[in-house]
Amino acid sequence: MIFHDPWVFLFLIFIPALIFFAKRLRKDSYFRFSTGALLSDLKPTLKIKAAKHLIALRALALTLFIAALSRPQHIIEESRTITEGVDMVLALDTSTSMLAEDFRTGAGRSNRFNVVREVVKDFIGKRKDDRIGLIAFAGRAYTVAPLTLDHRWLEENLDRVRVGMIEDATAIGEALVTSLNRLKNSRAKSKIVILLTDGINNAGKITPLTAAEAAKAMKIKVYTIGVGSKGLVPYPFKDYFGNTVYQNIKIEIDDAMLEKIASMTAGRYYRATGTEVLKKIYDEIDALEKTRIEETGYKETKELFPDFLIPGLAIIILEMLLSNTVLVRIP
Repeated sequence: MIFHDPWVFLFLIFIPALIFFAKRLRKDSYFRFSTGALLSDLKPTLKIKAAKHLIALRALALTLFIAALSRPQHIIEESRTITEGVDMVLALDTSTSMLAEDFRTGAGRSNRFNVVREVVKDFIGKRKDDRIGLIAFAGRAYTVAPLTLDHRWLEENLDRVRVGMIEDATAIGEALVTSLNRLKNSRAKSKIVILLTDGINNAGKITPLTAAEAAKAMKIKVYTIGVGSKGLVPYPFKDYFGNTVYQNIKIEIDDAMLEKIASMTAGRYYRATGTEVLKKIYDEIDALEKTRIEETGYKETKELFPDFLIPGLAIIILEMLLSNTVLVRIP
Protein backbone atom coordinates (compact mmCIF):
# COMPACT_ATOMS: atom_id res chain seq x y z
CA MET A 1 0.00 0.00 0.00
CA ILE A 2 1.20 3.51 -0.81
CA PHE A 3 -0.15 6.97 0.08
CA HIS A 4 -0.61 9.41 -2.78
CA ASP A 5 -0.50 12.49 -0.48
CA PRO A 6 1.56 11.47 2.56
CA TRP A 7 2.00 15.10 3.64
CA VAL A 8 -1.58 14.98 4.98
CA PHE A 9 -0.29 12.92 7.94
CA LEU A 10 1.25 16.15 9.30
CA PHE A 11 -2.20 16.95 10.68
CA LEU A 12 -1.79 14.05 13.15
CA ILE A 13 0.37 16.27 15.34
CA PHE A 14 -2.72 18.31 16.26
CA ILE A 15 -4.69 15.36 17.67
CA PRO A 16 -2.83 15.11 21.05
CA ALA A 17 -3.31 18.85 21.49
CA LEU A 18 -7.04 18.52 20.81
CA ILE A 19 -7.34 15.74 23.41
CA PHE A 20 -5.45 17.80 25.99
CA PHE A 21 -7.58 20.91 25.56
CA ALA A 22 -10.80 18.90 25.41
CA LYS A 23 -10.05 17.39 28.84
CA ARG A 24 -9.11 20.80 30.24
CA LEU A 25 -12.32 22.41 29.05
CA ARG A 26 -14.57 19.59 30.16
CA LYS A 27 -14.87 19.84 33.96
CA ASP A 28 -16.08 16.88 36.03
CA SER A 29 -19.57 17.23 37.54
CA TYR A 30 -19.85 17.18 41.33
CA PHE A 31 -22.22 17.29 44.29
CA ARG A 32 -21.55 19.03 47.57
CA PHE A 33 -21.25 16.86 50.69
CA SER A 34 -20.51 17.94 54.21
CA THR A 35 -17.72 15.40 54.42
CA GLY A 36 -15.78 13.29 51.97
CA ALA A 37 -15.92 10.32 54.32
CA LEU A 38 -19.29 9.38 52.91
CA LEU A 39 -17.73 8.73 49.47
CA SER A 40 -14.41 7.24 50.52
CA ASP A 41 -15.49 3.66 49.90
CA LEU A 42 -17.13 4.37 46.52
CA LYS A 43 -15.19 3.21 43.44
CA PRO A 44 -15.69 4.70 39.93
CA THR A 45 -17.68 2.29 37.79
CA LEU A 46 -16.68 1.05 34.35
CA LYS A 47 -19.35 3.31 32.89
CA ILE A 48 -17.81 6.37 34.53
CA LYS A 49 -14.34 5.42 33.37
CA ALA A 50 -15.60 4.88 29.81
CA ALA A 51 -17.36 8.24 29.79
CA LYS A 52 -14.12 9.97 30.70
CA HIS A 53 -12.31 8.38 27.76
CA LEU A 54 -14.89 8.92 25.02
CA ILE A 55 -12.54 11.53 23.56
CA ALA A 56 -10.26 8.65 22.51
CA LEU A 57 -12.93 7.45 20.07
CA ARG A 58 -13.08 10.89 18.51
CA ALA A 59 -9.27 10.97 18.21
CA LEU A 60 -9.29 7.56 16.53
CA ALA A 61 -11.97 8.73 14.07
CA LEU A 62 -9.92 11.82 13.20
CA THR A 63 -6.85 9.64 12.62
CA LEU A 64 -8.81 7.47 10.19
CA PHE A 65 -10.16 10.56 8.37
CA ILE A 66 -6.63 11.90 7.94
CA ALA A 67 -5.49 8.52 6.58
CA ALA A 68 -8.39 8.57 4.10
CA LEU A 69 -7.43 12.09 2.95
CA SER A 70 -3.88 10.89 2.18
CA ARG A 71 -5.35 8.70 -0.60
CA PRO A 72 -4.08 5.22 0.29
CA GLN A 73 -3.69 3.06 -2.82
CA HIS A 74 -2.95 -0.54 -3.65
CA ILE A 75 -0.73 -1.19 -6.68
CA ILE A 76 -2.48 -3.71 -8.89
CA GLU A 77 0.01 -3.73 -11.75
CA GLU A 78 3.48 -2.19 -11.91
CA SER A 79 5.06 -1.27 -15.23
CA ARG A 80 8.52 -0.25 -16.38
CA THR A 81 8.98 1.92 -19.46
CA ILE A 82 12.10 2.56 -21.50
CA THR A 83 12.60 6.00 -23.05
CA GLU A 84 15.38 6.95 -25.42
CA GLY A 85 16.09 10.51 -24.28
CA VAL A 86 17.58 11.77 -27.57
CA ASP A 87 17.14 15.17 -29.22
CA MET A 88 18.10 15.25 -32.87
CA VAL A 89 17.97 17.49 -35.92
CA LEU A 90 17.73 16.14 -39.45
CA ALA A 91 19.39 18.45 -41.99
CA LEU A 92 18.42 17.67 -45.60
CA ASP A 93 20.00 19.04 -48.77
CA THR A 94 17.38 20.48 -51.14
CA SER A 95 19.71 21.79 -53.83
CA THR A 96 18.76 20.98 -57.43
CA SER A 97 21.40 18.25 -57.66
CA MET A 98 19.06 16.19 -55.45
CA LEU A 99 16.84 15.78 -58.56
CA ALA A 100 19.40 13.42 -60.10
CA GLU A 101 17.70 10.08 -60.73
CA ASP A 102 20.32 7.51 -59.77
CA PHE A 103 18.16 5.75 -57.15
CA ARG A 104 15.76 2.92 -57.78
CA THR A 105 12.52 2.09 -56.02
CA GLY A 106 9.80 -0.49 -56.60
CA ALA A 107 8.24 1.78 -59.22
CA GLY A 108 11.49 2.17 -61.10
CA ARG A 109 13.92 5.06 -61.15
CA SER A 110 13.48 7.94 -58.68
CA ASN A 111 15.30 11.11 -57.78
CA ARG A 112 17.48 11.34 -54.71
CA PHE A 113 15.26 13.67 -52.71
CA ASN A 114 12.06 11.61 -53.04
CA VAL A 115 13.88 8.50 -51.83
CA VAL A 116 15.52 10.42 -48.97
CA ARG A 117 12.16 11.82 -47.86
CA GLU A 118 10.56 8.37 -47.62
CA VAL A 119 13.53 6.87 -45.79
CA VAL A 120 13.57 9.78 -43.33
CA LYS A 121 9.83 9.30 -42.69
CA ASP A 122 10.45 5.66 -41.75
CA PHE A 123 13.29 6.75 -39.49
CA ILE A 124 11.08 9.32 -37.72
CA GLY A 125 8.43 6.64 -37.17
CA LYS A 126 10.93 4.51 -35.24
CA ARG A 127 11.95 7.31 -32.86
CA LYS A 128 8.68 7.72 -30.95
CA ASP A 129 10.26 8.96 -27.72
CA ASP A 130 12.67 11.49 -29.27
CA ARG A 131 12.28 15.16 -30.01
CA ILE A 132 13.17 15.69 -33.65
CA GLY A 133 13.73 18.90 -35.60
CA LEU A 134 14.06 19.39 -39.34
CA ILE A 135 16.35 21.72 -41.32
CA ALA A 136 16.28 22.17 -45.11
CA PHE A 137 19.20 23.79 -46.85
CA ALA A 138 20.51 24.75 -50.26
CA GLY A 139 22.04 28.21 -50.79
CA ARG A 140 20.98 28.94 -47.18
CA ALA A 141 19.39 26.98 -44.36
CA TYR A 142 16.03 27.41 -42.72
CA THR A 143 14.11 25.61 -39.97
CA VAL A 144 11.27 23.49 -41.31
CA ALA A 145 10.30 22.29 -37.80
CA PRO A 146 11.81 22.92 -34.35
CA LEU A 147 12.37 20.06 -31.92
CA THR A 148 9.05 18.33 -31.40
CA LEU A 149 7.47 15.12 -30.17
CA ASP A 150 4.57 15.62 -32.59
CA HIS A 151 5.96 13.41 -35.32
CA ARG A 152 2.80 13.52 -37.41
CA TRP A 153 3.12 17.31 -37.66
CA LEU A 154 6.82 16.86 -38.42
CA GLU A 155 6.06 14.50 -41.32
CA GLU A 156 3.46 16.91 -42.67
CA ASN A 157 6.10 19.62 -42.76
CA LEU A 158 8.55 17.24 -44.42
CA ASP A 159 6.00 16.62 -47.18
CA ARG A 160 5.96 20.36 -47.90
CA VAL A 161 9.70 20.52 -48.52
CA ARG A 162 10.59 20.70 -52.21
CA VAL A 163 13.80 20.85 -54.20
CA GLY A 164 14.26 24.38 -55.56
CA MET A 165 12.29 26.13 -52.81
CA ILE A 166 15.55 27.80 -51.69
CA GLU A 167 18.05 29.55 -53.95
CA ASP A 168 20.34 26.95 -55.44
CA ALA A 169 23.77 26.20 -53.90
CA THR A 170 25.03 24.02 -51.02
CA ALA A 171 25.63 25.78 -47.69
CA ILE A 172 26.73 22.86 -45.51
CA GLY A 173 28.37 25.01 -42.85
CA GLU A 174 25.28 27.17 -42.44
CA ALA A 175 23.07 24.09 -42.33
CA LEU A 176 25.13 22.63 -39.49
CA VAL A 177 25.13 25.88 -37.48
CA THR A 178 21.36 26.22 -37.89
CA SER A 179 20.99 22.66 -36.62
CA LEU A 180 23.19 23.44 -33.61
CA ASN A 181 21.04 26.45 -32.78
CA ARG A 182 18.03 24.16 -32.59
CA LEU A 183 19.86 22.00 -30.01
CA LYS A 184 21.70 24.60 -27.94
CA ASN A 185 19.01 24.75 -25.20
CA SER A 186 18.38 21.02 -25.16
CA ARG A 187 18.79 19.15 -21.86
CA ALA A 188 18.67 15.70 -23.42
CA LYS A 189 21.39 13.23 -22.49
CA SER A 190 22.20 12.70 -26.18
CA LYS A 191 22.09 15.38 -28.90
CA ILE A 192 22.82 14.59 -32.52
CA VAL A 193 22.62 16.03 -36.02
CA ILE A 194 22.15 13.87 -39.11
CA LEU A 195 23.30 15.93 -42.08
CA LEU A 196 22.59 14.59 -45.56
CA THR A 197 24.00 16.17 -48.73
CA ASP A 198 25.05 15.26 -52.26
CA GLY A 199 27.36 18.17 -52.95
CA ILE A 200 30.29 20.37 -52.01
CA ASN A 201 30.04 23.40 -49.72
CA ASN A 202 29.91 26.44 -52.02
CA ALA A 203 27.75 28.97 -50.16
CA GLY A 204 27.30 30.56 -46.77
CA LYS A 205 29.62 32.59 -44.55
CA ILE A 206 30.45 29.73 -42.17
CA THR A 207 32.76 26.92 -43.24
CA PRO A 208 31.73 23.33 -42.45
CA LEU A 209 34.79 22.70 -40.28
CA THR A 210 34.15 25.84 -38.24
CA ALA A 211 30.62 24.60 -37.64
CA ALA A 212 32.04 21.19 -36.71
CA GLU A 213 34.28 22.85 -34.10
CA ALA A 214 31.19 24.45 -32.60
CA ALA A 215 29.40 21.08 -32.53
CA LYS A 216 32.39 19.52 -30.79
CA ALA A 217 32.41 22.26 -28.15
CA MET A 218 28.67 21.75 -27.57
CA LYS A 219 29.15 17.96 -27.34
CA ILE A 220 26.75 17.41 -30.23
CA LYS A 221 27.48 14.37 -32.35
CA VAL A 222 27.16 14.79 -36.12
CA TYR A 223 26.44 11.95 -38.51
CA THR A 224 27.08 12.89 -42.13
CA ILE A 225 25.65 11.11 -45.16
CA GLY A 226 26.89 11.60 -48.70
CA VAL A 227 24.05 10.58 -50.97
CA GLY A 228 24.28 9.61 -54.64
CA SER A 229 26.57 7.79 -57.02
CA LYS A 230 29.94 9.08 -58.05
CA GLY A 231 30.63 9.90 -61.67
CA LEU A 232 27.99 10.59 -64.30
CA VAL A 233 24.37 10.37 -63.19
CA PRO A 234 21.10 10.82 -65.13
CA TYR A 235 19.56 14.25 -64.60
CA PRO A 236 16.13 15.38 -65.93
CA PHE A 237 15.80 18.39 -68.21
CA LYS A 238 12.92 19.85 -70.19
CA ASP A 239 13.33 20.07 -73.96
CA TYR A 240 11.79 22.72 -76.24
CA PHE A 241 8.50 20.84 -76.31
CA GLY A 242 8.20 20.48 -72.52
CA ASN A 243 9.11 16.82 -72.52
CA THR A 244 11.41 15.38 -69.84
CA VAL A 245 14.72 14.23 -71.24
CA TYR A 246 17.79 12.94 -69.43
CA GLN A 247 21.41 13.89 -69.67
CA ASN A 248 24.32 12.40 -67.78
CA ILE A 249 25.99 15.00 -65.60
CA LYS A 250 28.76 14.79 -63.04
CA ILE A 251 27.93 15.72 -59.45
CA GLU A 252 30.81 15.88 -56.95
CA ILE A 253 30.60 14.99 -53.25
CA ASP A 254 33.20 16.20 -50.76
CA ASP A 255 33.71 12.88 -48.94
CA ALA A 256 36.83 14.07 -47.12
CA MET A 257 35.12 17.11 -45.64
CA LEU A 258 32.02 15.15 -44.55
CA GLU A 259 34.20 12.47 -42.98
CA LYS A 260 36.19 15.16 -41.14
CA ILE A 261 33.00 16.69 -39.69
CA ALA A 262 31.90 13.30 -38.41
CA SER A 263 35.26 12.37 -36.88
CA MET A 264 35.61 15.76 -35.14
CA THR A 265 32.26 15.28 -33.37
CA ALA A 266 32.54 11.52 -32.57
CA GLY A 267 29.99 10.72 -35.28
CA ARG A 268 30.28 8.66 -38.47
CA TYR A 269 30.30 9.30 -42.19
CA TYR A 270 28.26 7.16 -44.57
CA ARG A 271 27.98 6.89 -48.33
CA ALA A 272 24.56 6.05 -49.73
CA THR A 273 24.61 4.98 -53.36
CA GLY A 274 21.21 3.31 -53.46
CA THR A 275 17.85 3.10 -51.74
CA GLU A 276 18.60 -0.02 -49.70
CA VAL A 277 21.97 1.32 -48.64
CA LEU A 278 20.36 4.54 -47.45
CA LYS A 279 17.77 2.59 -45.43
CA LYS A 280 20.51 0.55 -43.78
CA ILE A 281 22.40 3.72 -42.88
CA TYR A 282 19.43 5.21 -41.05
CA ASP A 283 18.75 1.83 -39.41
CA GLU A 284 22.33 1.75 -38.15
CA ILE A 285 22.10 5.27 -36.77
CA ASP A 286 18.80 4.31 -35.15
CA ALA A 287 20.50 1.37 -33.42
CA LEU A 288 23.53 3.42 -32.34
CA GLU A 289 21.67 6.39 -30.91
CA LYS A 290 19.62 4.98 -28.07
CA THR A 291 20.14 6.37 -24.58
CA ARG A 292 18.04 3.89 -22.61
CA ILE A 293 16.40 5.31 -19.48
CA GLU A 294 14.34 2.94 -17.37
CA GLU A 295 11.43 4.54 -15.57
CA THR A 296 9.01 2.96 -13.15
CA GLY A 297 5.33 3.70 -13.48
CA TYR A 298 2.06 2.17 -12.36
CA LYS A 299 -0.53 1.11 -14.88
CA GLU A 300 -3.35 0.52 -12.41
CA THR A 301 -4.05 1.27 -8.75
CA LYS A 302 -7.01 0.71 -6.42
CA GLU A 303 -8.12 3.54 -4.13
CA LEU A 304 -8.35 2.38 -0.50
CA PHE A 305 -9.71 5.54 1.17
CA PRO A 306 -13.13 3.88 1.88
CA ASP A 307 -11.31 1.37 4.10
CA PHE A 308 -10.38 4.26 6.38
CA LEU A 309 -13.30 6.64 5.83
CA ILE A 310 -16.13 4.18 6.62
CA PRO A 311 -14.66 2.93 9.94
CA GLY A 312 -13.96 6.57 10.88
CA LEU A 313 -17.59 7.52 10.27
CA ALA A 314 -18.77 4.44 12.21
CA ILE A 315 -16.59 5.37 15.19
CA ILE A 316 -17.73 9.01 15.27
CA ILE A 317 -21.40 7.93 15.11
CA LEU A 318 -20.76 5.41 17.92
CA GLU A 319 -19.12 8.12 20.03
CA MET A 320 -22.09 10.44 19.53
CA LEU A 321 -24.60 7.68 20.42
CA LEU A 322 -22.73 6.64 23.57
CA SER A 323 -22.21 10.19 24.79
CA ASN A 324 -25.93 10.90 24.45
CA THR A 325 -27.33 7.58 25.74
CA VAL A 326 -25.47 4.98 27.79
CA LEU A 327 -22.57 7.20 28.79
CA VAL A 328 -24.47 10.44 29.13
CA ARG A 329 -23.11 12.67 31.89
CA ILE A 330 -25.53 14.12 34.45
CA PRO A 331 -25.40 16.95 35.07
